[in-house]
Amino acid sequence: MKPGHRPMPLRRQARLATLRVRELLSIGYALVHTGHPYMAQIVPMRRCNLACTYCNEFDNHSDPVPIEEMDRRIDALGRLGTSVITISGGEPTLHPDLDRIIARIRKTGAIAGMITNGYNLNRERIERLNKAGLDHLQISIDNVMPDEVSKKSLKVLDQRLLWLAEYADFHVNINSVVGGGIPNPEDAYVVSTRALALGFSSTIGIIHDGSGQLRPLGGAERNVWERVRGLTRRSYTRFNKFQEAIANGEPNDWRCRAGSRYLYVCENGLVHYCSQQRGYPGVPLAQYTTADVKREFLTEKGCAPNCTISCVHQVSYIDHWRAPQHADPAPPRAQSGHGAGRPSGPADLVQIT
Repeated sequence: MKPGHRPMPLRRQARLATLRVRELLSIGYALVHTGHPYMAQIVPMRRCNLACTYCNEFDNHSDPVPIEEMDRRIDALGRLGTSVITISGGEPTLHPDLDRIIARIRKTGAIAGMITNGYNLNRERIERLNKAGLDHLQISIDNVMPDEVSKKSLKVLDQRLLWLAEYADFHVNINSVVGGGIPNPEDAYVVSTRALALGFSSTIGIIHDGSGQLRPLGGAERNVWERVRGLTRRSYTRFNKFQEAIANGEPNDWRCRAGSRYLYVCENGLVHYCSQQRGYPGVPLAQYTTADVKREFLTEKGCAPNCTISCVHQVSYIDHWRAPQHADPAPPRAQSGHGAGRPSGPADLVQIT
């Protein structure tokens, strides 16, 4: 154990060992069988208790999706054979039946994850998440001190991190960011070192500039990015090679499996390629079939070269060596472009660890 790092509780070590076995089995199955989603993100709550200026995935008034409807959607993902189901938002901890949603995901046999801003975490909530069966939790921390753009700061959230280190039995990942719109790139290194010291995993994302364009990282940004990568080299070597091109402001040549291996299910229950390509396929989840999954597996996505959405890259990596794709005669209708200064919402930040 490195000096200053908190030892991991034995209960968490045992549970994470079991989780690692489940993850390896799910990846092994995905390597053999391509006709099922590997990961789905599902939104039970569009409302959020924050209003980060870069985010286009929230409002301040929506009601939660009724729990009976969430049960039906989760069961539909289970019928498709989805391996990992991640709850995002909005802010999912605002949903009054979050524990039941997590338990329903586990009932399908899927790995249960959640992306949260962390504001509503305390000991009682963490212990409820343990009991419900949560496997993964991610918090994105944008800065050390809150600013006019984001209140997701280390100063505000550090006590929540201490509670997670003490009481959580699930895997915790802390994500930081560098790139356009970040005034203090050094903050990402501070956030990452704090996360690792508490026994969590840490990832870093690269984001667009204020015009939504990919640009090479500047000298200070690249220095921080390389230092954080050095702290977590093993995870990045396996799943984040695409970030090299993004750091250089260059397009990636890859086969995006969105709509197939990765599904984004909005609060209205529609399946989309991802959080930033809402509108296509636009099919109700209840009507989405294995045939849709297989079609989109082979459909080339025109938005892929300049995509920075980590979760889609990482999931697609499972099949990077497989069949070539063909152009879709009905290209997706982008509801919004990729990025607007900072990550456009929590779906951008999921990491496989």
